Amino acid sequence: MKSQNLKSKHLVELCIGIMLLLSLFILFHRGYAAGEKSKPAELPYYKTSKPYTRWWWFASLIKKEDIQYQLDWAKKNNFGGVEIAWVYPLNIKRYARFYPHIAEAQREVRTPRQEWLSPQWSEMAAFAARYADSIGLGCDFTFGSAWPFGDTRVPREDSVMVYGDPSFQQKNIISWEYPAEGLVIDHLNRRALRRYADRLGRALAGAIKSSHPALFCDSWEVETRRLWTTGFAKAFRQKFGYDISPYMKDIYNPETADPRYDYMKLLSEYVIREFYEPYTLICHRLGGFSRVQCAGSPTDIISAYASADVPETEALLFEPAYSRIVASAACLGAKKVITSETFTCLYGWPREYHRREQTADLKLVADAVFANGVNHIIWHGMPFNPRGETGVDFYAAVHVGAAGALAGQLPAFNLYMEKVSAIMKKGRTYSDIAVYLPLEDSWRAGEYPKELQLPWAWGQYELRYIKFPAELEGYHPLWINHDFLKKAKYINNRLYCGDAVFSLLYLDVDYLDAEALDTVLALAKKGLPVCLKKTPKQPGKIKSQTYAQKLAQLKKLVNVVEHFAKIGVKVDKLMEPLEVGAGLPDFWCREEDGVYYIFIAHPRARNLHLPLSYGQSYSEEVIEQSVRITVKGKAFPVRLRFEPYRSLLLKADDLGIEYVDTAFTPRKPVKNDE
Repeated sequence: MKSQNLKSKHLVELCIGIMLLLSLFILFHRGYAAGEKSKPAELPYYKTSKPYTRWWWFASLIKKEDIQYQLDWAKKNNFGGVEIAWVYPLNIKRYARFYPHIAEAQREVRTPRQEWLSPQWSEMAAFAARYADSIGLGCDFTFGSAWPFGDTRVPREDSVMVYGDPSFQQKNIISWEYPAEGLVIDHLNRRALRRYADRLGRALAGAIKSSHPALFCDSWEVETRRLWTTGFAKAFRQKFGYDISPYMKDIYNPETADPRYDYMKLLSEYVIREFYEPYTLICHRLGGFSRVQCAGSPTDIISAYASADVPETEALLFEPAYSRIVASAACLGAKKVITSETFTCLYGWPREYHRREQTADLKLVADAVFANGVNHIIWHGMPFNPRGETGVDFYAAVHVGAAGALAGQLPAFNLYMEKVSAIMKKGRTYSDIAVYLPLEDSWRAGEYPKELQLPWAWGQYELRYIKFPAELEGYHPLWINHDFLKKAKYINNRLYCGDAVFSLLYLDVDYLDAEALDTVLALAKKGLPVCLKKTPKQPGKIKSQTYAQKLAQLKKLVNVVEHFAKIGVKVDKLMEPLEVGAGLPDFWCREEDGVYYIFIAHPRARNLHLPLSYGQSYSEEVIEQSVRITVKGKAFPVRLRFEPYRSLLLKADDLGIEYVDTAFTPRKPVKNDE
């Protein structure tokens, strides 16, 4: 009897075990099919702080000996890794003016190549990953050819749509498959993304297994005007209670500002939910992690960036101050590494002074992005040059190669950037003030004035030129949005969100969403000090009947004030000038176990604009400035001394300030009029 009971018990346990395994299988399968609910793997960040370089593989027959040759060169020159990016064949007429060394007769010849996503193509990618790993280099991959995602295998129903034009097509025009032109995928449809990713994932499986890489998504270059997808109109009506279609023709006109806000709000949700969030999950399932540029996307940009494992900014197509949005998103999302595609179009579009670039000018840019929150550099970049050749270039990048003017100083310059990056990854980004990003204002504003538009940028949704209020200079504030305010916890007079800890919230906006007002009001009632610089209005077509009442409640609270000086809570000004009228150089601060690491860029790096003039870094003067640095309530006077081409890195705690040696002095630059 006892034996029979024991057998029954074992049988029950076996059945339960089988059911559990079956349940796990079903859950995993459903998660994969839906592109969601997969548990992110414990992903390592980059093993090194050495700069990576984007490595342009032009459509051609890639050979293993050439891969080895260039990776050995990258290792020798102190690069930490590469990011393979597949692009067009060199002989296409479209880019002939960028390649004068290519004979006219060759320009229309179809270049032999490993076919896109073929076993031979996959073999070269996997070999590169294995060899890089064998010599201690990382090997990332752009998740497609050219940009944005798309290829000739994207079916029409999976491609980009715009409202009112069923015939619209956006082509993937400078890809490995040229002269064939594929379609760009619908970035508002996770099923289209999954079908695309399935192909790429299979082709890159061997390479990903070898290197556990970042899979890179470049900045948004999808059509944004009247972006649309199947089911958008129905979803809009359910969310907002009216039909957006009558407004779509004139959606960017001033009189449609409120419907435009609603359209942008739903569009942002679609892009994040249907593209950026599933993309990171796909990267995890494939065995890698996501590194993403969200710049230019029609989204709540902080939430978009926070969805990536490694948020990436870019310079100078977006100027260094924009990086503060990216670094803020990383801190709020507890992401440790903030990369930057750096040195793109340094002296102008598409390129000027090619192969004559000056290290001192590049250092000016690198220091500017370090001082705006970046802590890992991605060079832009290294063209694939077969062994024995040095003549191949990429049209929009500084030249990383043995034959360029930079070659002699690459090892020392990379070592400098490695030292700064490693220190600026310590702990967390420090801040005590959360500044509400004026997203609602930008979505209502529509187009930039003509003088602020660029060939690749037209809409204020990009927040391309946004800066912190002048009265907060020296406090080292961070941006915050409504999504993260909702997630934040107010405990013991501090607002906690991800790696960020704040003492107060600062709002200087013309418009504030009704849901955001509810969140701010709830936090203020708990005691969070709020500096409300002006009385905001409600955006959107259909107004809340209680908005004015809640706003009045908020303004009556004793911890809500208009003037920052009357905020009623002590907030240290991390750095302030001691000379009257002196401004501060750009700086960034990390905090680890009570120790503050402050990178202070050379004053010539302040407020850099695209493009640089040739030799813009040129300087013969030593610049000195007296400042006060306050750490944990203790103030220390410091005399900053900037030698030509040198920035500063300080280590500070409540006992005092010391300098961290990151010594590197580039060659003295030549000015463009010499």
